[in-house]
Amino acid sequence: MTAIVAGWENFFVAEVGAAAALSGLLFVAVSINLTRILAIQHLPARAAESLVILLSVLAVATFGLVPGQSRGALGAEVGGTGLLVWLLSVRTQLRAYRDVEARRWLPTRVLATQAACIPFVVAGGLLLAGRDSALYWIVPGTVASFGAGVLNAWVLLVEIQR
Repeated sequence: MTAIVAGWENFFVAEVGAAAALSGLLFVAVSINLTRILAIQHLPARAAESLVILLSVLAVATFGLVPGQSRGALGAEVGGTGLLVWLLSVRTQLRAYRDVEARRWLPTRVLATQAACIPFVVAGGLLLAGRDSALYWIVPGTVASFGAGVLNAWVLLVEIQR
């Protein structure tokens, strides 16, 4: 382990497990309502967005467990993950804006995904800048990612039936 992640190993291990479990549950939720999800124009992209957000936690936590990597490498990985997820989310949400039915949930969705992605970008930047406080930004990004993923899973599993 690099000195920067010393003491964070248990956090990263726990988050890898939680992210993997929630990603699996999302697959189950989508498979249960697959026909209905495919019938509504914006929902397949929302399901993909949810999966990407949950997998971002899996990736970030996995990067934190790589032994011997430099602070710069970890910063690039964490920040790059946050930036990629942010770009994919914004693209998906801009497309959803064109769908009148999707607009009802869009503000909540945008807020949730921004709260999930931006802390990872900040953590990556701070790691690249050599700041020891960087890893603390991963915590709110992880919590917000789980929140966004669960919110979207709720829509795909329960709200879709209304």
